[in-house]
Amino acid sequence: MAKKTEARRASARASAFSWSVLRFLVTVVTTFLGLLAVTFFIGRVIPIDPVLAILGDRAPAHVVDRVREELGLNLPLWQQFLIYLRQALTGDFGTSVLTTNPVLTDIRRVFPATIELATVGTIIGSVLGVPLGVLAAVKRGSLIDQIVRIIGLIGYSVPIFWLGLLSLLLFYAQLRWVAYPGRVDIIYEYSFTSVTGFFLLDAAWQGKWDVMWDLFRHIILPASLLGYFSLAYISRMTRSFMLNELSQEYIVAARAKGLTETRIIWFHALRNAAVPLVTVIALSYAGLLEGSVLTETIFAWPGLGLYITNSLQNADMNAVLGGTVVIGSVFVGINLLSDLLYRTLDPRTRSR
Repeated sequence: MAKKTEARRASARASAFSWSVLRFLVTVVTTFLGLLAVTFFIGRVIPIDPVLAILGDRAPAHVVDRVREELGLNLPLWQQFLIYLRQALTGDFGTSVLTTNPVLTDIRRVFPATIELATVGTIIGSVLGVPLGVLAAVKRGSLIDQIVRIIGLIGYSVPIFWLGLLSLLLFYAQLRWVAYPGRVDIIYEYSFTSVTGFFLLDAAWQGKWDVMWDLFRHIILPASLLGYFSLAYISRMTRSFMLNELSQEYIVAARAKGLTETRIIWFHALRNAAVPLVTVIALSYAGLLEGSVLTETIFAWPGLGLYITNSLQNADMNAVLGGTVVIGSVFVGINLLSDLLYRTLDPRTRSR
């Protein structure tokens, strides 16, 4: 009897796991198809003719009609979407008018720069944002709490392009603490070999410490700017999570046992708050990958954001749509991954 009961439980657990995996896969597929659909129809709504972007405004009408037919733009919209869907699923986003390269090739070249910038920005935001959020929660209502909240409010309110221009004026033009906009000085551009596309990693692996210093002087200002906006979000959420944990009964019990306040805050409250914080940091990272367009434009950072901006200015819709799909896919992927990680770290959510 006991064996049959255990077998039924094991079967129920396996069935629940299978349904959970199936729901996850359905969510991924549905979200990705929705992303492709939204991207495609927005691209068709924008008043830019891709044929004229390729041929120019003075192309003869018969040439325009022939190219339009070759690209399939004379077909009904639903047929165009099916063709776009089939090509996108195979990684074919067409050819860039601006660079004459396949869009996916261009994205592989520029996307590592965006990942590197967003990663450094997230590290800065997390290293500073979490302690500030903890401190604000512990000192709730004090001057320190008000200062941290004001810092976060400014981070949410100030336009990033305005703050970027001011930081360039101060730290580059006046103080000369950082290098000029760009990713690397031209004298170091060919002094190391880019293997991974992540210049900091490649230079460190090859022991090019002079190149590392130049790369650091280029990345520190735009990464700090992104890190500040990440800090505003992370510190606010950390404060909220810590306030919730500090009001729990186990904190009262820990204090009654005579544990030090430092141990209670950093080894008990923060440990429990770390589970939702993982999701917050992951979403912040995805947001920096998605929202670094203005930062890359201001600092001439050769990443995917600048690539999309230049493509949009030159009516290169294949590149714009391809870059948008990639950024959207990464954002959705990180979002789903953070949700899965949250369920893994917090056993209470597995049964939901």
